[in-house]
Amino acid sequence: MENRIKSYSEFYSYYLKEHSNTTCRILHFIGTTLVFVFAIAAIYLSRPILWWLVPLAGYGFAWFGHYFYEKNKPATFKYPLWSLVSDFKMYFHLVLGKISFDNSRDENVN
Repeated sequence: MENRIKSYSEFYSYYLKEHSNTTCRILHFIGTTLVFVFAIAAIYLSRPILWWLVPLAGYGFAWFGHYFYEKNKPATFKYPLWSLVSDFKMYFHLVLGKISFDNSRDENVN
C-alpha cells in the first residue's frame, strides 16, 4: 500500500512536481482563467447555465495537459480537495511571479 501525503504543505510540493511541464502549466492557467470568466459571467449575466462551463473548462484543460504533456494521472483522483485548492494556489503563484511556467522558481514555495 502506498503512503498517503499527510500535510497540505507536503502535498503542494508534490503537486508542483506533478505539474512541471510548461505546456501543462499553461493549460492549467488557461482553464483556471476560464473558470473565473465563466463564473463571473454566470453571476453578472444571471445565466445559471454558464455554471456548467466552469468544471468543463477547469478540468478539461487540466486533464488534457496531464494526458498529452505531463503524461501522468491528475492528483484530483487521489486528493480532490487539496488538488482543487492547489489549482488556484498555483494560478495565483503564477500571476504573482512566485513560480514560473517553466518551473524554474518552484523551490520553497508554499
